[in-house]
Amino acid sequence: MATVTLKGNAINTSGELPQIGNKMPDFNLVKNDLSVLSNNDLQGKKVVYNIFPSVDTGTCAASTRRFNQEASSLENTTVVCVSRDLPFAQKRFCGAEGINNVIMASDYKNGDFGKDLGVIFTDGPLSALLSRSVIVADEDGKILFTEQVSETADEPNYEAALAALK
Repeated sequence: MATVTLKGNAINTSGELPQIGNKMPDFNLVKNDLSVLSNNDLQGKKVVYNIFPSVDTGTCAASTRRFNQEASSLENTTVVCVSRDLPFAQKRFCGAEGINNVIMASDYKNGDFGKDLGVIFTDGPLSALLSRSVIVADEDGKILFTEQVSETADEPNYEAALAALK
């Protein structure tokens, strides 16, 4: 279990982020067209996983916008934005914001992605949502970088995540 804060108040997650060097666990997420996104779909590409509680909050929206902007110039890299928002909410947000360089993916069905990565909040006002985290994996799914943002209202360290791709 990891402890982070939300506006200074401690909240806990279901586990710890995987270790650098480990492989990303197998997963199935739902894209905003309701198709399934799995590890197999990302083979051969570097992947930035931008994980957050809900696209309908200011910080989550900001991180999605920033990674969308960065994604347009990243070679052989896919950015996957993951939350437990329904795919319809993710699609609405992307349409309204002109977000088209990232893949939006939802863990709403069973939460296995969040469980396997240890990022589900277990208490506090965001209980059952995903803790703001970034994971970068190479073309084979090997984890190169992880960050669980210690204050949920803060944005991730974009520069460190992007530097891990080089």
